[in-house]
Amino acid sequence: MKTRLKTALRLLMLLTAGFAACSAVYFVVDNLFDGVFVRWFEEAFTTTETAYYPADGWAEYNRKINWDGLKPALLGIYTGTTLVWLGVVFAASQLAAKRREKRTVTDLSRRLRAYMDGDLNAVEAFSKEQAEISVQMSDIKAALLQNERRLKEETTRKNDLIAYLAHDLKTPLTSVIGYLSLLDEAPDMPPAQRAKYTRITLSKACRLEKMINEFFDITRYNLQEIAIQKEPVDLYYLLVQLADEMLPALERNGNTVNLRADESLTVPGDPDKLARVFGNVLKNAAAYSYPDTEIVIAAEEQAGAVTICFINRGRTIPQNKLNSLFEKFYRLDEARTSGTGGAGLGLAIAKEIVTLHGGSITAQSRDETVTFTVTLPAQS
Repeated sequence: MKTRLKTALRLLMLLTAGFAACSAVYFVVDNLFDGVFVRWFEEAFTTTETAYYPADGWAEYNRKINWDGLKPALLGIYTGTTLVWLGVVFAASQLAAKRREKRTVTDLSRRLRAYMDGDLNAVEAFSKEQAEISVQMSDIKAALLQNERRLKEETTRKNDLIAYLAHDLKTPLTSVIGYLSLLDEAPDMPPAQRAKYTRITLSKACRLEKMINEFFDITRYNLQEIAIQKEPVDLYYLLVQLADEMLPALERNGNTVNLRADESLTVPGDPDKLARVFGNVLKNAAAYSYPDTEIVIAAEEQAGAVTICFINRGRTIPQNKLNSLFEKFYRLDEARTSGTGGAGLGLAIAKEIVTLHGGSITAQSRDETVTFTVTLPAQS
């Protein structure tokens, strides 16, 4: 309401100023040129009518406006004045619009800065007219804060992991150097003792190689994207092969694998990448299974999808930690002291590969039973 009143007052002031200016120009020009304008007007747009009265001996002279000549002139003046006035109004409105836009942008920028800096909440920072903007900015700010928290958590986990691996590299390296020094200093060492020291050295060297490979995994995972090349994959044979490769690690803890799948089961996918997925999940199951327990791998096709479940008996994982298992560099607390955990990349890489195949991977844990479920599109 106030804005409309201001606009009407401004328009009235402009009209008054225009009329006053025209009057001033008229009087100045007419007085300056001693009635030249009036004489020109009379000659151009008036006619003289003469009425002679012989009886009285006098004549009467009357001037009348020549409308045939005045109408085009008035029309031209009106048209020209209207065009000039419209031009002035348009220019003034454009200038006013730019000023309003500038003020609006400046005001909105100030409000956004205050809101993003946390000085004001959404209700305080934005007006009622900006309600939609406030909702969108609230969503954007929430997403940014969530991403920032995730980045900080991931960075913290990565730094902790690097510190953990760097510290643990010293232990096997010290052992390797120690046993090699003993072998070098005692060339006449009994064969049995030499064989024992050699086995220990080899074991520590393998542990050292595993840690170095974990460092390489961190580098590869951050610097390159995973590309897949799909082809029909014999899922049953792939799972049997992985179980056979894991047999030595499983036997050390007394674990066994029970594969329940149709021998003709196939899926479209990248065999190498899928082998890494299933291998990572199976290694995780073997690392956290109770001794002398069975790990069940059940695969079946239903409703256009192939589901592969890895079920093992182990400590129940809390729900809040289940949600973090597939995040980069996340490791369960007991993995830091038991030596079973890796770099915390296995399940994160598995999730990325499964997602690239158009599938999903989830984890459930209840009553000391842990289940990882991989779902992939079936062969069309």
